[in-house]
Amino acid sequence: MTAVDFTAFVDKLGDAASEAILPFFRTALGTEDKNSGGPFDPVTEADRAAEVAMRRMIESTFPAHGIVGEEFGEIRADAEYVWVLDPIDGTKAFISGLPTWGVLIGLMHKGRPTYGMMVQPFTGERFIGDCESTYWTGGGLGKRRERRRLTARHCGALNMATVMTTSPLLYAGANLEALRRLEAEARLVRYGCDCYAFAMLAAGHVDCVVETGLKSYDVVALMPVVEGAGGIITTWDGGNAAAGGDILASGDERLHALALARLKG
Repeated sequence: MTAVDFTAFVDKLGDAASEAILPFFRTALGTEDKNSGGPFDPVTEADRAAEVAMRRMIESTFPAHGIVGEEFGEIRADAEYVWVLDPIDGTKAFISGLPTWGVLIGLMHKGRPTYGMMVQPFTGERFIGDCESTYWTGGGLGKRRERRRLTARHCGALNMATVMTTSPLLYAGANLEALRRLEAEARLVRYGCDCYAFAMLAAGHVDCVVETGLKSYDVVALMPVVEGAGGIITTWDGGNAAAGGDILASGDERLHALALARLKG
């Protein structure tokens, strides 16, 4: 199967997820809490509908491929090709009516993220990367799509950097102290946006994205997008980010080294 074939199929997955999700956005949909007794972790009918739609397409087209999804777990996770799905990354934004959420579709080959797409169905945007190049497309379902290659911006100093994280409320103890050290040197700090922050890094509008406690389905699709735009994404100790954990993405290797140093202390 060629990269071109996968590109077309991933685009169809994005269409299916978008069609499943959009009828629920900015409606009075029901929300459940997956983390009863802990921090609010919402899931909606839209999350489940989108993941079911994508799983059905993968199973019927590539029955030997594995699937790892946020809502329905994993099957054949040791397969040569594994799809890693987060049907709505940023569910809290979704249920608040904010368009800073996205569908994450990642493909791993022999354990390595090789292709990823972040779909924002409401705005009609898609951010697509293969570790070597990254493209933005816009226009929405059924419309002529614009296409533009993305490049992360060069920024070699923290005091010139825009840094983003989802929320400081997700940090505690030493990790919160590490975040505060990084924030203290940054030119601009912004909260929110979940996966959209990584897309903005690839597009050259954000310099660093720092997160804590991510899962594989939160990051696998974003790695080829960031790397294809010339950025770098690792764990806080500089390791492989594919399994999740505490994650740092930067548009410039010099800035990445400085940010890692501040996170370490």
